Amino acid sequence: MALPSRVALVPLPADSHVHTEWSWDAPAGSMQRSCEQALQLGLPTIAFTEHVDYTVWTVAMDELEPDHDLAQFVDEGKFTPPGFDGAGYLAAIQECRDRFPDLRILSGLELGEPHWYTEAVEKVLAVGEFERVLGSLHSLPDRGGHAEPTGLYGHRDPGEVVRSYLGEVAVLVSSSQPFEVLAHIDYPVRSWPDSAAPFEPHDFEEEFRHALRLTADSGRALEINTCVPLGAPILQWWHDEGGQAVTFGSDAHDPERIAHGFRDAAQMAEAYGFRPGRNPIDFWGRVD
Repeated sequence: MALPSRVALVPLPADSHVHTEWSWDAPAGSMQRSCEQALQLGLPTIAFTEHVDYTVWTVAMDELEPDHDLAQFVDEGKFTPPGFDGAGYLAAIQECRDRFPDLRILSGLELGEPHWYTEAVEKVLAVGEFERVLGSLHSLPDRGGHAEPTGLYGHRDPGEVVRSYLGEVAVLVSSSQPFEVLAHIDYPVRSWPDSAAPFEPHDFEEEFRHALRLTADSGRALEINTCVPLGAPILQWWHDEGGQAVTFGSDAHDPERIAHGFRDAAQMAEAYGFRPGRNPIDFWGRVD
C-alpha cells in the first residue's frame, strides 16, 4: 500500500505514552504542566505511563557526567532503576483529574521487560487501577549482564543488535504478561550509530514481520512512537501481518514534547488503514 501524497487533515489522537516526575528518567517532567499542555494543544486524552523497570544494566561511565540526573542510580558502572511509588502516583493522578475536569486523564505504566519479572509486575499492578499498560524492551543480555542498544553498538554489529532486539520483542509479546500495547518496536533506531550506514527497515523486514505477526496474534496494539518517526514500511507490515489497532505515544519526558509529531503520525496511520474510535480513549482500529 503506497502512502498517498496528500492526506486529509485528521484530529490529534490521544497521547498514550507520557512520562512525568513519577518516572526515574524524567527530572523535567511535570504531571500538572503536562495536563496544561495537553489542554492547550487540544488533546482529548493523555495517559501517564510511568516507568517500572527492574533490569540492572551497564552504563558507559565516561559518557555519564557526575552531575547527570541518573548518576545517583549508578554504582560501579551498573544502573539500578529505583522503585516505583504506585500509591503516590495514583494520588497525583486523582489530583490532576480534580484540577482538570475537561481533560480525560488515564493512569498507566510502561513495564520494562515484564516477561523477565513476573512476580514483581504482579505486585505493582496490584497497587491500583492502571488503565493503559505498555510493554517495552530497553535492554538485552550482554557480557553476563544487560545493556541498552546505545551500550551495545560499540562492540556489537549494529545489524546484529537490531535482530537480537526484535527476537526478544517476539518473546515479550508471546508471553502472558498483562500489557495491551507494544511500545517503540524501533527503540534501537534512537541510538543508531553515526558510523554505520543509515538505518533501513527493509534490511530487517523478516525480523520485523515476525515480531509484528506475533504481536498481532497476541491481540495487542502497536504503538506509533514519535520520539523517532516510525518508518512507514513498519506500519505497512503491521497491517499486512494482521495488526488490528495502533496507539500514539510521544514518549515525552518534558511537557513541551507532548504530542510531538502527532499530526504526521496520525495522517500516516490513516493512510495505512487505521481510523479513530468513537471514544477519544479508544485505540485507532483497522478499517479494511
